[in-house]
Amino acid sequence: MKKGFSLPLWVTGAARSAVKKLIGLPFEDYELIKIPKDKNLIKIKVHSSGLINGGSNALGVSFVESGLDLDITQNLEIWTIASLEENYAKSNSSLELINIIPGYGVGIDQKTSEICISNFAKEVLFENLLEIIPEGYRLNLEIILPNGKFLAERTSNQSFGIVEGLSIIGTSAETFSSASSDQLKHAKAQLQEIISIEFCETIVFVIGENGLNLAKSSNIKFPIIKVGNWIGPLLVDAALKKIKTVILFGYHGKLIKLAGGIFHTHNHLADARIEILIYLAVKEKVPLEIISKLSLANNIEDALLLLSSLSLSMADKLWNKLADTVEQRSLAYINRYTKTDMQVAAIIFDRKRNIRWSGKNGKNYISTFKGF
Repeated sequence: MKKGFSLPLWVTGAARSAVKKLIGLPFEDYELIKIPKDKNLIKIKVHSSGLINGGSNALGVSFVESGLDLDITQNLEIWTIASLEENYAKSNSSLELINIIPGYGVGIDQKTSEICISNFAKEVLFENLLEIIPEGYRLNLEIILPNGKFLAERTSNQSFGIVEGLSIIGTSAETFSSASSDQLKHAKAQLQEIISIEFCETIVFVIGENGLNLAKSSNIKFPIIKVGNWIGPLLVDAALKKIKTVILFGYHGKLIKLAGGIFHTHNHLADARIEILIYLAVKEKVPLEIISKLSLANNIEDALLLLSSLSLSMADKLWNKLADTVEQRSLAYINRYTKTDMQVAAIIFDRKRNIRWSGKNGKNYISTFKGF
């Protein structure tokens, strides 16, 4: 099994090396990174660090080793530029002692211009940097991904309002490929851990970091597991573990595959999203001239925007039908392997992270996700 570490750890390694150089400590080609709520230290390679701008700043450089063949961040170059400024405030909280600045190639929220960084990434940075910031100073830390803007074009970041580069996301130290069996084992272990602590009747399966972030920010009361692309086998595992309801929560570009009977959703294995949409449109008796236009769309998002511009009610009807079909096909998939009365509920959000559609079962839960 290949093993690697997530982007936040490599950013932290470069940042810690830069700060140490800034305060006069010698360069080392690795940093021992603390993980919040974990006693283990993780050894992260650092490529280089040095003083710049006449010694007022320090640059730390690292290269991501995620261990995943299909990971877009594998071998990604990271620059971190550190500088210190006197802190005159008497009652600063520790959170105010580090100013994280999105540099070139780092994704920002299109609405707020704030850096797109996960809570885990921030926790790792603060855990490893606060202890080496000299007393009476605060740290300005600019993160730069020289190739980030180019690589972001190969992701769905812009679909979620993230522009200018790659997000610094990750919810754990180790990496798991969403297309490999390691990710499935990890998700199954999470499910077992959750029910061993306290059995729960309802659980949420989310697809992707954006889904995970949105689910957590919705403050829902159910346990959440990021399932990656191994949706089918994990649904079966949940049924075998006697879970009563699984809520599938995700972006329409992923969940639509389930409506077509594709239960391992990685693009390298299968893609038929436009074809599935056309099939659903025919079943919903969408006019043929509109179906013809939908078939020419570059992607599902473009198809949704096109249909919404022609008829918003028709678009909502079709996407609710999509969610309903996800529920039906998911249950049929589970019943191929085990007989169950487990309920599957589908809830779908759009590119603006608005929670909009649900199947018949999902209607019972969608208000909870919207915070109502």
